[in-house]
Amino acid sequence: MPEKFKKAVFWGYSEEDLSQEGWGRIDQLTEEKLLLPKDSPETQEHLINADALLLKLGMGADKEAIDSAPNLKYIGMLGTGYGRIDAAYAASKGITVCNIAGYSTEGVAEFAFGVILEHIRETERAKQQAKAGNYSEAGFQGYEIQGKKFGVIGLGRIGGRIAQIAHDGFGADTRYWNISKVEEAEKKGILYQEVDELLAEVDFLSLNLAYVPETKKFLDAKKIDLIKPGAIFLNLAPMELLDMDALEKRLQKGDITFIFDHADELTAEQASRLTQYDNYIAYPPIANMTKEATLAKQKMFVDNLENFLKGSPTNKVN
Repeated sequence: MPEKFKKAVFWGYSEEDLSQEGWGRIDQLTEEKLLLPKDSPETQEHLINADALLLKLGMGADKEAIDSAPNLKYIGMLGTGYGRIDAAYAASKGITVCNIAGYSTEGVAEFAFGVILEHIRETERAKQQAKAGNYSEAGFQGYEIQGKKFGVIGLGRIGGRIAQIAHDGFGADTRYWNISKVEEAEKKGILYQEVDELLAEVDFLSLNLAYVPETKKFLDAKKIDLIKPGAIFLNLAPMELLDMDALEKRLQKGDITFIFDHADELTAEQASRLTQYDNYIAYPPIANMTKEATLAKQKMFVDNLENFLKGSPTNKVN
């Protein structure tokens, strides 16, 4: 294995995306480092002689991008989701793809309940009212998570932690659907349920699947129509898991609330259409933005580069 990458292209990055220490470590691993904005017209010409391509979460590398980089040996993702990378095609070309996983489990799970509570207890409205000098509680009528049915689709690290908090912390009747049953969850009383039944019964729904080709539009029009009226639907995962047209039609009915934090992934047209609905609540992608997660993410990202060069790739997904 080479001691350094000859040319590493950081696509979609700015200097602020990593700490000074992180960039310093990367400088020790690369002969040339190039930061390109995601819409740079120069990307293709720089990929021609790149042997490492580093992508921010939300960016991707399809067959065309991979073919335009004949010297490519490594693709790294600054995040967990790698569904926009054609990892199988990369493997066929001898290219290693690595992501970082597990760095933000606690941050995302805590954020999930933060935004749910903000909505069902109207804390933002209460703050603004009090700031304006009105301290009356009249007109506020929240409701509790305890005793409600809480459903999680995808019981990986984050989904599993959300289910645990719902069950142990809030006393919710917690159900899950996963590609296979999770014995540890079952032992704790977090019970498996077929996805269609779960969608139709739960009061709170959290979508936590990884985005891979097999999960694209997992929640299709049929499944979205099954969601229980009155449900709070939370998605802190990539938007490709949803049929966006079907979601908009369901929002038009006004009988569910949709909360998510991947607003940066929407097209301008999608954002313009969806913001007209009061039951659509969008956040910037901040669920994983904690001090602890940021430090862990940066360390794992650079560790992956270093370990690949040592011949022992970590967090390899293909």
